[in-house]
Amino acid sequence: MLRGMRKASSNWLGKTIMAVVMGVLIVSFGIWGIADIFRGFGQSTVAKIGSTEISLNEFRQIYTDRLQQISRQFGRPLTPDQARAFGLDRQVLQQTIAEAALDEEARRLGLGQSDAQIRQVIMNDPNFKGVGGNFDANRFQAVIRNFGYTEQRYVAEQRKVSLRRQITGTIGAGLEPPKAMIDVLTRYQNEQRAIEFVKLDAAQAGTIDAPSPEALATYFEDHKVQFRAPEYRKIAFVVISPEEIGKWTEVSDEDAKKVFEQRKDRLGTPEKRQIHQIVFPNAAEAQAARERLAGGMSFEDLGKERGLSASDVDLGLVTKSSLDSAVGDAAFALPVGEISQPIQGALGTSIVKVDKIEPGNEADYAKLAGDIKREIAADRARVKVADLRDKMEDERGGGSSVIDAAQKLGLTAVTIDAVDRSGRAPNGQPVANIPQGLDVVSQAFNTDVGVDNDAISFKGGYVWYDVLAITPSRDRNLDEVRDQVEARWRQDQIAAKLKAKATEMVQKLEASGKLADEAAAVGAKVETATGVKRDDSPAGVPGTVVAAAFRTAKDGVGQTAVSGGSEVIVFRVTDIVDPAVDFASDPVKKLKESLDRAQTEEQVASYVNKLETDIGTTINQAAFAQVTGANQ
Repeated sequence: MLRGMRKASSNWLGKTIMAVVMGVLIVSFGIWGIADIFRGFGQSTVAKIGSTEISLNEFRQIYTDRLQQISRQFGRPLTPDQARAFGLDRQVLQQTIAEAALDEEARRLGLGQSDAQIRQVIMNDPNFKGVGGNFDANRFQAVIRNFGYTEQRYVAEQRKVSLRRQITGTIGAGLEPPKAMIDVLTRYQNEQRAIEFVKLDAAQAGTIDAPSPEALATYFEDHKVQFRAPEYRKIAFVVISPEEIGKWTEVSDEDAKKVFEQRKDRLGTPEKRQIHQIVFPNAAEAQAARERLAGGMSFEDLGKERGLSASDVDLGLVTKSSLDSAVGDAAFALPVGEISQPIQGALGTSIVKVDKIEPGNEADYAKLAGDIKREIAADRARVKVADLRDKMEDERGGGSSVIDAAQKLGLTAVTIDAVDRSGRAPNGQPVANIPQGLDVVSQAFNTDVGVDNDAISFKGGYVWYDVLAITPSRDRNLDEVRDQVEARWRQDQIAAKLKAKATEMVQKLEASGKLADEAAAVGAKVETATGVKRDDSPAGVPGTVVAAAFRTAKDGVGQTAVSGGSEVIVFRVTDIVDPAVDFASDPVKKLKESLDRAQTEEQVASYVNKLETDIGTTINQAAFAQVTGANQ
């Protein structure tokens, strides 16, 4: 239960948004490093920036959140060892320090953000929008609650993010990449090459006689490690996720229609009308004005007489709900071009005219039922996931295996009798009953039989797994893999012959030979590709050929192996085009935007680095190692 409580307290939503804002700092800081500011101090503090202390528990939560976030992006869990190998531990520490430094600077500068501005930011967040695309307060509460946030805490986090944006946005404003840089990069990206080439495959390799028993035995001994039987593991796992639990929930039409009726106005598209309106102090003036309008005077001219601008008179395309109720009722009952009788509204007596009508579309339950039911099922499932997670952890904490715990809770455990590290069964085929994106196999190969493993985060839920048995890797004998050995031997023979033939062809071409003649001599055909750029993938032209062509001068020749050597391509570069640079074109504008972002990242990173130095930054190496597992 304790482990379940610990996992329930994990959250990532606010930190994910912070990572988007401050993510530019991670790459730049990774270049400079922070080794020069490590020194030990209080055991409960990981780092101190000015007057801000980052506690050990706070950093542990941030680091765990970040690991889970990246694991979800990769579709598989990231182990502490892998995280340190990627440098993620230092990146998260540097990001956390940078955020604290910016928070200190925001306080020093006296920056602030109003409640109304923060409210608008949250309401515009797509994570909190319902089926109709509008902010859904219930969804907002459910999402932040699911990730351990109270509304007060989440709003406080967003206020910090907003203030950091104010600082970093100012630092990066007004930067322009040099025109020469844009010119060089554009030419590099858009350079084009034309090639002619010939594909040599098994047909050009000629006849490959069967190997003698002695030759095959020798080949097997020389390559024995390639045919070694891998280690296999028998594993069992159970998945508890909103997607899985949601399958059990049959949402009735009655429940879905209740939600539909509550949101009907937001789900449909209301009718809009382009309206001209003038408000008068009393009905007599309004009636007199209407007679003049009926006589041919325009709303614009009448408005000018009364000191009104065109925008004061023309309301534009508006919905009925945006108008005073009396005015709305009258205006939305008028045909196009007709002038209303005087209308008594809350602010005076109005006269309106409808110039254009855009019909609305009423929401159709039949079209939206599926989405509404899925949303309801997902909301219900999230509650069930949390409940089942705690019950599963209780069972595991009491010593139950994954299979036994699943049976007690009415869940379905999956058992895989044998799987290797690559996710394949002994027959060489991928194991079929592992959900896509779930990397339970690599996790199983990082543990042992009888170990109580932590659950894996997966699609908003959890996966528990056990290793039931281990079959060690072993050397196979030749009789077990004779067909595989002979097939591999034949592939190597073909690759060697093709390489020799391609080398001979290249030598003849370099001696003024023609590719067409060489192709005809070996029964191959000449193919061409024109207008090829560095990053292109033309149909029928492997990427290795494109890369080789851009390393070759005009009229130069070369060869490159593809498909593991079972095919070799001989090519000649027939033309090189260096295009002119159009600085007004969309591609060049996009390149400029990319360079702008890169310069901004560098400028912000430099600023924050200087800020940390000026404020004063110290890091507790022992506490940092404790959180990231480097001391284990």
